[in-house]
Amino acid sequence: MISFELGVEDLADTRFAVSPLAETVLSLRVLRDPGVSALHLPWRRSVLGRLGGLDTGLLMSLVADRLTLPDFLTPRPAGFEPAFGAELAVVRRTPPEVVRRDLSAAHAPDRLPAALRAAYAAGDAPVAALRDEICELLQRYWEIAVRPVWPQVRLVAEADMTYRARQLARGGARLLFADMHPRLSWEDDGARGVLRVHGTLGDGYHAQACGRGLLLVPSVFAHKPAPPVGPQEPPSLLYPSRGVATLWAAGPASGPTSGPAAGSAAGSAAGPALVRLLGAPRARLLGLLAEPLATVELARRLRVTPSAVSQHLQVLYGAGLATRARHGRQVLYRRSPLGDRLATGDDLPDR
Repeated sequence: MISFELGVEDLADTRFAVSPLAETVLSLRVLRDPGVSALHLPWRRSVLGRLGGLDTGLLMSLVADRLTLPDFLTPRPAGFEPAFGAELAVVRRTPPEVVRRDLSAAHAPDRLPAALRAAYAAGDAPVAALRDEICELLQRYWEIAVRPVWPQVRLVAEADMTYRARQLARGGARLLFADMHPRLSWEDDGARGVLRVHGTLGDGYHAQACGRGLLLVPSVFAHKPAPPVGPQEPPSLLYPSRGVATLWAAGPASGPTSGPAAGSAAGSAAGPALVRLLGAPRARLLGLLAEPLATVELARRLRVTPSAVSQHLQVLYGAGLATRARHGRQVLYRRSPLGDRLATGDDLPDR
């Protein structure tokens, strides 16, 4: 078990990030073992046929038999959404002794696969060459397998962040971690709290945040929480994101600017009339606004860009069909009483 002790200052400095490199590296588990997540099988099928030019032997050797990965391949994100190239540059600067250590630790107690045996070399040059070869391979793999779907992946991650931020605002750390994953538990005594990650490999450790805060990184390809391998690293937690089941669902037939068919406009007899009055995209939006939702969450559900959703929300708000209120860093939209009446068909004249 791994645990983090967090004080009030650390909780106040809890923040989120997304990592394109971490998603790229974690997706290798799905390629190696489709049983990791059946939800990603559509993505896996689409990718396998396009990897013919890559050294898949070296690529798959990065994933150990127990599905662990070398820690140096997933550096801590330096910002909210670092560029893939910037993260890969950090990996390229990893000292050979760290590369050797992390490759061995990921595959322990087994010996390294043949494709990684250069890590056993006595000198640093072969290890550095192997590191650079891995980086070049990950760059090409990102371009083929992950970059084309990164906009959808990012929307799911951002929607998860919006939900978690609301949970933290509503109920503090206890509510934030309550439904994040069964392996996580939170205990507090008012002045400090302890976040425990159960079922981790190895001996585990207990680390005090000591004012360093907590970094949370949602991931669509993670299947369990992943804290740093050692207590010397700043507290962080990569965890499975909500909403993955919707990620590879078929998009709308009408294209991204008109919005996907995410259910009827309002789920009522007023739907057809509402579509004629507002147009299909705005009618669908109004149907979703029975609960307060942020732009990124609406974009994720509708599988469109946040900017497209924002334009339609402005029209609904200007027409008095939606209200908006700031909640932390997010602006939440919800149907107004007039919007409720239109969406549900209440008090509408018979036609």
